[in-house]
Amino acid sequence: MAEIVTTLANGLTVAVDPMSTTRSVSVGVWVSVGSRDEPDHLAGVSHFLEHLLFKGTDRIDAREISRRVDRVGGDINAYTAREHTVYHARMPARNLVDAIELLSDVVLHPALRTDDVESERRVILEELAMDDDVPDEVVHRRFNEVMFLDHPLGRDPGGTRESVAALSADQIRSFHADEYRADRMVIAIAGAVNPDDAFRTVDRTFGDLRGGAGLFERGAPGPMGTDVAMVDDTEQTHLVLGGRGLPRSHPDREAFDVVNHVLGGGLSSRLFDEIRERRGLVYHVQSAMTTHADAGSWLVYAGSHPDRADEVRSLIESEIDRMAAHGPNEEELAVAKGYLTGAYELGLEDSGARMSRLGGMLTLHGSIRPIDEQLDRWHLVDADATARVASTVLSSPRVGVTLGPA
Repeated sequence: MAEIVTTLANGLTVAVDPMSTTRSVSVGVWVSVGSRDEPDHLAGVSHFLEHLLFKGTDRIDAREISRRVDRVGGDINAYTAREHTVYHARMPARNLVDAIELLSDVVLHPALRTDDVESERRVILEELAMDDDVPDEVVHRRFNEVMFLDHPLGRDPGGTRESVAALSADQIRSFHADEYRADRMVIAIAGAVNPDDAFRTVDRTFGDLRGGAGLFERGAPGPMGTDVAMVDDTEQTHLVLGGRGLPRSHPDREAFDVVNHVLGGGLSSRLFDEIRERRGLVYHVQSAMTTHADAGSWLVYAGSHPDRADEVRSLIESEIDRMAAHGPNEEELAVAKGYLTGAYELGLEDSGARMSRLGGMLTLHGSIRPIDEQLDRWHLVDADATARVASTVLSSPRVGVTLGPA
């Protein structure tokens, strides 16, 4: 049975993907509000709110939330991204109603007590401090700041120590009341469930949620910054090098998926083969791409001994230039397409992945692309398309960020 999508009277979108071959159900509440939607003085409020929703509601406290999930062997979690926030639970399929009711209580009726705000503030500050102790986290964060200079996309979703310390309980409560509305939410459900039962339960638990917020008006990013070199007492020099990429719905998105995989996306990639396998200069080297509604970025990350950092950067630049000039060859094209399609199919074997597909497509694209259509989009990528997108994207201006000893 194919996925079924409906919209409740209040504007809430609900999608169900029935799976007859599993015994689990995954439920996700996808909110189209992320860190790029925060004003500067509220930087990190979405992430702060994500933490607080699990501190309890007016009816149940944090311990009872944990007990209700543990009692059935399930899990519940959340994450904050730049353009959305997600709350999700996975339980045995017989506990569908429990999962929906628990998430609705957590997301719609959080207590947001002042004492909880203060205790969770300390937790988040420790989380930020923990990230500051990880060099590759620091260099990636600084790269994003430079890539999207003076724009909310460049901010870390967790905010800064200063912004987290300054957020008040009233500001967090107001953000939840103003932004968590029905027309900014998608409820995605996948698993061994009856769709009618799922729709009825969602209507009962989320049907009173107000709508009327509409989608955010998001300003496009301006120009990039320039190279940054950070000095720290690390054993390796960490490098992130990259540039602007493609927005999420760009017609060449799949072609650039292929280019990225050939460049540095897997064990057979050019960067891995040349810099690690042939020369033994690094343990880890990888390329990646990120897409947003109106912008994107690509990057290559590597960590190397400081004495070899200049050589590693030069080799990375050479491989990027070679890819920009000629694109992948036919064998590389076939391997990358096989990997992308196969990994996509294997990734849809569990209810959590199927739920994420529904929620992600509806939240970020506004519709669900059929699985076979997505596979065809990769299959139809040809050498001309990859050569074109490699030339266009990889020949554009680049910026590099390094962190290591002086």
